Amino acid sequence: MQATSSFILADQGISTRAAIYWNLGTAPLVEAALANGEGHLAKDGPLVVKTGAHTGRSAKDKFIVRDAETENTVWWGNTNVPMTPDHFAALKADFFAALAEKDKLYVADLFGGSQPEYRVNVRVINELAWHNLFIRTLLVRPAAEELAGFTPDYTIIDLPSFRADPARHGSRGETVIAVNFTERLILIGGTKYAGEMKKSVFGILNYLLPAQGVMPMHCSANIGPDGDTAVFFGLSGTGKTTLSADASRTLIGDDEHGWSDTAVFNFEGGCYAKMINLSPEAEPEIFATTKRFGTVLENVVMDPVTRALDFDDNSLAENSRGSYPIDFIPNASADNLGPVPRNIIFLTADAYGVLPPIARLTPEQAMYHFLSGYTARVAGTEIGVTEPTATFSTCFGAPFMPRHPSVYGNLLKERIAKGGVTCWLVNTGWTGGKHGVGSRMPIRITRALLNAALDGSLNAVAFRTDPNFGFEVPVAVPGVDSKILDPRQTWADGAAYDDTAAKLVKQFVDNFAQFESHVDASVREAALTAA
Repeated sequence: MQATSSFILADQGISTRAAIYWNLGTAPLVEAALANGEGHLAKDGPLVVKTGAHTGRSAKDKFIVRDAETENTVWWGNTNVPMTPDHFAALKADFFAALAEKDKLYVADLFGGSQPEYRVNVRVINELAWHNLFIRTLLVRPAAEELAGFTPDYTIIDLPSFRADPARHGSRGETVIAVNFTERLILIGGTKYAGEMKKSVFGILNYLLPAQGVMPMHCSANIGPDGDTAVFFGLSGTGKTTLSADASRTLIGDDEHGWSDTAVFNFEGGCYAKMINLSPEAEPEIFATTKRFGTVLENVVMDPVTRALDFDDNSLAENSRGSYPIDFIPNASADNLGPVPRNIIFLTADAYGVLPPIARLTPEQAMYHFLSGYTARVAGTEIGVTEPTATFSTCFGAPFMPRHPSVYGNLLKERIAKGGVTCWLVNTGWTGGKHGVGSRMPIRITRALLNAALDGSLNAVAFRTDPNFGFEVPVAVPGVDSKILDPRQTWADGAAYDDTAAKLVKQFVDNFAQFESHVDASVREAALTAA
């Protein structure tokens, strides 16, 4: 098909016999996916697809090329694993050779970032039509006049059929996600999990924006009726998408944002929500998107005859997902941005049942908990994780943070101080005991406490100091059973709670030791308070 960009693949050194489908809209991409046998339509219109063996991110198969650009700027370790330039060169040559043999390719030119001063031009090349629809849904879609002169800053080549060779490419196995910041090229092969593409763009912005004084965040964000922006940090499964989709507030976005001097802006133009156990009662706005043409549902079980969906069936994946344009949420921001925040919420799913449902943090405690990034890794979010497991993911998004955590932590601390922001820690995990004994925190309780925090009324109640972590916990909140505010009271055995809490505190202290030399004395004192 005729290219709608003056900068074509040949200009990038890519030669292919493929028919190239440029910047297709939703309807033609759905038609192409159906014609290619990539998925099926459910009865109410969404496209339903299966991702096969990869139902979550392949975190251990991601690499960053270690060269002069990244040697001293990337935080190397278990998260950011190096790949040699020679291995990447071989991988790139084999990717280009694979492109040359394709019959069809789908190309989308998109923006990462909604604030024009800080957005990045991203070109995505796909062999699957539904992957192209996914990334077109998730990133920001340029206007027609912006496409005409589009030149990519970064390019992602996504080939699920590609099989990496560890000996030739330096990969761990046949799956590979390789990031080259010097060549501004990302190669994704051997996985049909579409989320790898969007997280790759997040990684790009997490690398670029701190140098411009912008805080990149793994968070959702919304705006209250009075223009008060709230930011919700948290890993998958902690409630970022659910809690930000509030009918009484305007949604900025559900997963990835930047905090500049003038705005909180969405990196994306869509949402990517967990679908498992989705119900119209608990999450009406998200549930409504599953009845829309243009939504893509991954690994959601569908009756082959009636085309009805079963969101409670996890036989395909615990991490079933839905992607949809952000304007499918009725109260979404038209500009994908809002004012700088008034409140920050750190969401954690505490598998031990130790943390209270809400706590107020000082700026130093906020940086401590941001760098700690404690939560429970929810089953299915990553391959090989079948049960919730207590974990620490710095900045509530370590897999997506190329630079040292202190870079993001200091940016956050500076912005909190500059804006006089109130910070809260919210436990959406377990109460009444640890996982397997207690129960998940009722979402109505979480919403009630959040509403009180965001409208300012929670600041007026009495607080106690938590003996384990030193933060402030409300003693009584109208409409909420006071017993649930004190987790020890919800346990049948208080001594068992004390023992479990002591073990969790020790895990915090042991984990934070890696950051002590990178933070100032006030944050170290907050850490000592937590101990």
